[in-house]
Amino acid sequence: MTRIVIKELIWNKRNLEHIKKHNVTVDEVESIARKIVVHKKAKQGRYSIVGRVGSRIITVIINRIGPGIYYPVTARDAAKKERKRIYEKEKKQIS
Repeated sequence: MTRIVIKELIWNKRNLEHIKKHNVTVDEVESIARKIVVHKKAKQGRYSIVGRVGSRIITVIINRIGPGIYYPVTARDAAKKERKRIYEKEKKQIS
């Protein structure tokens, strides 16, 4: 699987308002971008990254703009399947 390294996130009014609708902050998205726990390819050439911020598990959909530069399309609380992947990965790290 391709490793995603995020050096910069591009923010504008559109994506800031969109993540706000899901009660996600820029700081939470930035935190997840620095410490991606799991990721996979999503629709339209985008990527889904999932990570933990405190006790909250959040999914961020990003679009690659250039090397290390991504546009966060949306962010929301992770779905049950996504949370399960995080729990499994964390369990492996403990073992």
